[in-house]
Amino acid sequence: MDYDALMQTLRRLALEAGDRIMEIYQSDDFDVRSKSDSSPVTEADEAADALISAGLRSAFPDIALVTEEQSETHNLDVRDFLIVDPLDGTKEFIHRRGDFTVNIALVEKGVPTRGVVYAPAKDRLFYTLGDGQAVEEAGPFDKDTPGTQSSIHVSTPDASALMVVASKSHRDQATDDYINRYSVKDSKSAGSSLKFCLVATGEADFYPRLGRTMEWDTAAGHAVLNGAGGQVMRLDDLKPLAYGKPTFANPFFVATAPGIDLTKV
Repeated sequence: MDYDALMQTLRRLALEAGDRIMEIYQSDDFDVRSKSDSSPVTEADEAADALISAGLRSAFPDIALVTEEQSETHNLDVRDFLIVDPLDGTKEFIHRRGDFTVNIALVEKGVPTRGVVYAPAKDRLFYTLGDGQAVEEAGPFDKDTPGTQSSIHVSTPDASALMVVASKSHRDQATDDYINRYSVKDSKSAGSSLKFCLVATGEADFYPRLGRTMEWDTAAGHAVLNGAGGQVMRLDDLKPLAYGKPTFANPFFVATAPGIDLTKV
């Protein structure tokens, strides 16, 4: 596979989807409905999904595609696939808090190896290069010509003064109990897959998630974190989080820089 060409396409589609999302975000009103699982969906989710899906199917017709908005139609029996959350952080979008992202990733043999995370309301763009290394690009974000790219890398954690990032919309007592096992210097909240990216840049040391997520929520951020030297581990057995699971549902996990003792009880 030509990974450089792949990432050019993923980057461009994420930026194009971000433009469409922001048009709706900045409008006076937008439609919000409930899906079959009672989670919210907006016209921005659907517009971004249509744009990204069409682009990926045109550019990569031989690679299986999984998207959140079409998940009920998927019958995946492959280890390599593209996976998309066209608008991660719909609740943040609805409440106009800005912490939402466009996520597109490539999964190979159960591992997210390439990905892009774009936060259009925050003007932050993270992705892997063709070689898998992670960067953050500074705007303005031209669709065809990347701007200044800065390599990103996870922190070297100080076990006595850890920085943690947790969900803005889904933080609960179980999450706080887990965080309290550690010596935490400071804690911040963020929405969507931005939490992976904050660990990837060293702005946080770890991100625990003790709640429901799906593979499309995590794959792109996971790829960026991998490319920055981080890791995502299941909490039940501390094995790497794998993809291509039958229902696309993730177990509880922690996204982290290496060097934190995850066996703490």
